[in-house]
Amino acid sequence: MEMGNIRLQYASQTDDEIEDILFQKYHDELNGNKKFKTTLDRTGEKDGGPSSDSYRYIPRFHFDLPKSADSLAQKLREEARTLFLQKRSKELLDNNEFKLLWSLLEKNHTPPLHGEEQYINYENYCKVATIAGEKFKRYLTATTFARLLASSMYPGKISVMSLFNYAMRKVWLQQTRIGLSLYDYTGQGYLSESDMESYILELIPTFPQLEGLEKSFHSFYVCTTVRKFFFFLDPLRTGRIRIRDVLTCSFLDDLLELRDEEIPKDAQELNWFSAPSALSVYGHYLNLDKDHNGMLSKKELIGYGSGTLTPIFLDRVFAECLTYDGEMDYKTYLDFVLALENRAEPQSLHYLFRILDVEHKGYLTAFTLNYFFKGIQEELSAHRAEPINFDDVKDEIFDMVKPADPTRITLKDLINCGHGETVVSILIEFHKFWAYENREVMVTSTSGEETHNL
Repeated sequence: MEMGNIRLQYASQTDDEIEDILFQKYHDELNGNKKFKTTLDRTGEKDGGPSSDSYRYIPRFHFDLPKSADSLAQKLREEARTLFLQKRSKELLDNNEFKLLWSLLEKNHTPPLHGEEQYINYENYCKVATIAGEKFKRYLTATTFARLLASSMYPGKISVMSLFNYAMRKVWLQQTRIGLSLYDYTGQGYLSESDMESYILELIPTFPQLEGLEKSFHSFYVCTTVRKFFFFLDPLRTGRIRIRDVLTCSFLDDLLELRDEEIPKDAQELNWFSAPSALSVYGHYLNLDKDHNGMLSKKELIGYGSGTLTPIFLDRVFAECLTYDGEMDYKTYLDFVLALENRAEPQSLHYLFRILDVEHKGYLTAFTLNYFFKGIQEELSAHRAEPINFDDVKDEIFDMVKPADPTRITLKDLINCGHGETVVSILIEFHKFWAYENREVMVTSTSGEETHNL
């Protein structure tokens, strides 16, 4: 059918609507399903009369994903998703439209000024929405005004700056969602590790803060970045993360902060995704790798951090985590680092609990605690320190956690008690145990120094 005839057939529709109609038609033909409705057999009705039209036909609402062997259907789906996302992208405000919005808000603000800040009432807000046009109405709704009004200091008015920032933030989130969705090849709202790696790899050239990063390091940078997303957003190790979770977590803000031309040095050090931070993590990995084979053995990993992680704990790490011929690769090392550097986080406690749960029962008992505390006792003996009674430590741990069952500690108990970091640390790392055991002496010493300074 020629394009001219198609336009005549659908004279009342726009080009986008015609595109949707034709897509549905060709898609159904491809699947051998030219009917848009499924007839229901309603022969068992009590009155024996004809069924209502509203129940006779039900439109098809579920379409199976194309099979891997059906390359044509997969290509069609991929192209359709790309067109859909491009269409969504065109609906977003661009820089010129943001300038127009700011200009209209400034011209129609409601006097007087409060300090140097402009405010706008609902009447003028509606006026701006009308003048701006159809494309702006989705950002200037009554709901938006009500939400911003709830946090406003002045009754009946909202801050012009708050409104403008809200619109910018909303557009940024939608742009980012579209960008992430382009890598979601199945269209199910999830990203696999390889999807996320492709996304990060293509972002690198757009970040001024990563300009000095050598290309040979790009693969390690991508791995370092992606592991943080998956460690915290996929604690059950399903191999995929929801796009929605990526958008709502704070990591994306930290990552996109690298678009700024200048970032203070201290901020870069605190940002896991910055070049200095990624190079530092990888540098520590290389320093631990004494035999330079690209992997870490238990003997090499014992030098991590303070160097006082107990051998018993490290044995369990290598027993539970993915290793290759008894050695740890960089990806597994990153999970290890993220867990130990963020011990108070639920995802880290989940990781560490799996290592502590020697019997794989889903809970820790006095036997489990004693198993790991033996490593601490060996360190005490090596340092010729006074031995400590395990029962005292066990009672203190159970008092801190206050588990639902007084004889066992579950992961839920450990997370909910608020002392999970302390409990784990005193079982796996000697210098953390020593600091905890002598906390009162250290506090007294610090107070004495402050008094002397006064």
